[in-house]
Amino acid sequence: MTSTVEKQSQPQGRAPAEDSDTPRLTHRQIITIISGLMCGMFLAALDQTIVGTSIVRIANDLHGFDLQAWATTAYLITSTIATPIYGKLSDIYGRKPFYLAAIGIFVAGSLASSFATSMYELAAFRAVQGLGAGGLMSLAMTIIGDVVPPRERPRYQGYFLAVFGISTVLGPVLGGFFAGFDVLGGLHGWRWVFLINVPIGIIALFVVAKVLNVPHQRHDHKIDWWGALTMVVAVVPFLIVAEQGQKWGWGDVKSIWMYAIGGVGVVLFIVVEKLMRDAALIPLRLFKNSTFTVAIIGGVIVGVAMFGAITMIPQYMQVVQGYTPTQSGLLMLPLMAGIMSSSIISGRITSRTGRYKIFPVLGTILIAAGALFFAQLEYDSPLWHPLVAALIIGLGLGQCMQTLIIAVQNAGPRKDMGVSTASATFFRQIGGTAGVAVFLTILFNVLPGNITKAFGGHLPPGTAAQVGDLQSNTGIIQSLPAAVKTPVLIGFTESITTVFYVAGGVALLGTLVLLFMKEIPLAGMNPAAAAVEGGEALLDLDEDKAPAAIAEPAAEKPGSLFEETPREPVLVGSAANPGGRHALANGHGDPQAVSGALPMPISNSAGGEAGSVPVTGHVRRQDGSHVSGAALTLIDQQGRQVARAVGNGDGSYSIPAQGPGTYVLIVAAHGHQPQASSVVVGGGPAKLDVTLTGSGELTGVVRSVGSATPLANATVTLTDSRGEVNGAFITADDGIYTFTGVGAGQYTLVASGPQYRPVAVTLTVPDSGVLRHDVELAGAVLLQGVARTEGDRVVPDARITVLDANGNVSAVARTDSEGRYVVSDLPIGSYTVVASGYPPATSQVTLGDGEAEHDVQLSYDQALDDLVDRA
Repeated sequence: MTSTVEKQSQPQGRAPAEDSDTPRLTHRQIITIISGLMCGMFLAALDQTIVGTSIVRIANDLHGFDLQAWATTAYLITSTIATPIYGKLSDIYGRKPFYLAAIGIFVAGSLASSFATSMYELAAFRAVQGLGAGGLMSLAMTIIGDVVPPRERPRYQGYFLAVFGISTVLGPVLGGFFAGFDVLGGLHGWRWVFLINVPIGIIALFVVAKVLNVPHQRHDHKIDWWGALTMVVAVVPFLIVAEQGQKWGWGDVKSIWMYAIGGVGVVLFIVVEKLMRDAALIPLRLFKNSTFTVAIIGGVIVGVAMFGAITMIPQYMQVVQGYTPTQSGLLMLPLMAGIMSSSIISGRITSRTGRYKIFPVLGTILIAAGALFFAQLEYDSPLWHPLVAALIIGLGLGQCMQTLIIAVQNAGPRKDMGVSTASATFFRQIGGTAGVAVFLTILFNVLPGNITKAFGGHLPPGTAAQVGDLQSNTGIIQSLPAAVKTPVLIGFTESITTVFYVAGGVALLGTLVLLFMKEIPLAGMNPAAAAVEGGEALLDLDEDKAPAAIAEPAAEKPGSLFEETPREPVLVGSAANPGGRHALANGHGDPQAVSGALPMPISNSAGGEAGSVPVTGHVRRQDGSHVSGAALTLIDQQGRQVARAVGNGDGSYSIPAQGPGTYVLIVAAHGHQPQASSVVVGGGPAKLDVTLTGSGELTGVVRSVGSATPLANATVTLTDSRGEVNGAFITADDGIYTFTGVGAGQYTLVASGPQYRPVAVTLTVPDSGVLRHDVELAGAVLLQGVARTEGDRVVPDARITVLDANGNVSAVARTDSEGRYVVSDLPIGSYTVVASGYPPATSQVTLGDGEAEHDVQLSYDQALDDLVDRA
């Protein structure tokens, strides 16, 4: 193992010279890119809701009410399958070509759907739409992850939420509006539900082609077509049986065939993904991160709730309450208002605090409460009842949707941004697809029985045929005689409330799952980005207008929008990650923009002028100790310097602000990374404590002993002198690990790997510069075998002792009831294996890499044999 220290010296306020020519994105450039993404987002969000309020009219017009689920399910199946494919391909070849392809395919499917003549045709054309929609949502969120640091993403996602909210509110209204026309422009009114996508999509194509110019560095990976094929085999049969199970019978031969094919598909998919490793469509290593796994499971449950609500609420409004499609679209406004408001509020809180776990937990509780409140409906309940229930469900959904995406993006390495985001969208779509199919199956399964029950257990003579026709055309309900209509509505209402009871239970299950999610606080912002947090006015800063007191962020490396140390971990307990002990479950962390030093003059002017309001607090290190003599600069929203000060010996400071308002406090100290924080000053003194992270860096390569070959998948953990975990890292194929933002002091570095013995070493990290320390791991071997007699009888409870070449005891084990023993974690070398329990027997074994089988044979013992025979 070797260690070297490299001191870094740069002029104050400047980025490293090697990156100085690479441009960084300004806020205005980011907004330009987002404008193109919003066009695609508008298409996808509009289509998710515009069909929901018009599907009853469409199904009745095409004489296939009982087939209506296929129009939604076909769309969800193809969009679900396409989502991870878009994510993986965009990671390899770039985002823009596939985002354009997604829009084009979506427009083609929309045009075809508008001319469908049967529910089967509509389902097929909706499947084409889904192939395009699979890339619209996930790639938009992926591109945001590319161009915006983690803590700023909720802020920019506000723009998406505005578009999503507008389109989801506009969708039901437009869907109902078009479905309300018998003929519009020479076509059935409902056909415009799909035709409206065509001009919007063409506009989106031109806008995205012009503005979406995101640098991309190609990754040389194979395309996992076998993974895509096996995923189709795994997903489609289960969705088909979920849709058709009520007709076939859940135990019917056709259903059993679907179970079998789907089960085989799941096994094949897992095998293929394991063999493909990093090139897999959905790399299985992502699921080793518990935060990623729990967020994915939570996303499935949220998908069930979201798509179920969007499907079932219009059913109640139109079928039971008798509202027109247009009216039922307007009555979806509370649901969408709840989604918009809670998404924006939770996003802004997440942006300021870096914390997000509470929101999906609280969100699923609200979803359950809203669903259970909806389940209390009667057929003649007042209108406010379903509207309030929809609002509560919306408030819950809004706290889950984007938050779970952020959690998944923050849990994985940056190079997997596309596939991580696509995986989250994929599994949420899986939940939505299954949810819609299962909810509608439950609805139509219990409907005949509930209607019969509402009639007192027996249908009136002559009504059986009419009740049977309800599954293909609910429009006849309003034309039924009052004596027949009321029991039918009661039965339909009870069927819908049954569905919402199930939805409430699913949401509560989601709450329990999300309670186990380990929160990885979002990475902190660089000083220039933190200045943005001071107010919207600062969002309009261009490069040439940036305040002088803020250091220029280090320019990116080619192909990356933010400078990134490969697989950079987030340090636990740092300003970027104030989570404390074990807050980091991520081996890779998130990249952070790196800033230079702050060129600020130092002054002791802490007094301030008349009318000023003091900002006070303490400057501390990650371990809570005080930082003395820190240089502080306060700037306003226009980037002008307001005041300067120097911290006291005990870490306290006081700096005057020019009255109420929002300011940015910049703090710098020798041996620490500068920190910028927004502070809101009111009528009295404001308090703000600042935590500075170190500016040291620890890096190196993990290799096997006596070999120059780097080790992949080695786990490297850094703990401080108190035993607190500062960071964890999993090496890639190059074997390199890197910890940045490390404060000066002594640390313990522990490295381990599969089939290698762990190594621990104590290092002293300087206050700045790079400490390089390479680690060599010795191979560990698993020795196992069976103890038998000369007659091939297994020997239980025999003592196995392993001696090294010097005769020292390396391990001791006992055989189990089948005579088998296992000794793990042995170094490579020659050993003597001593087996006793009968007269002792010795044998020699030489261990290499991996696992070794070594059976031992014990001498024959007549006395024990007689004892066994008598027993």
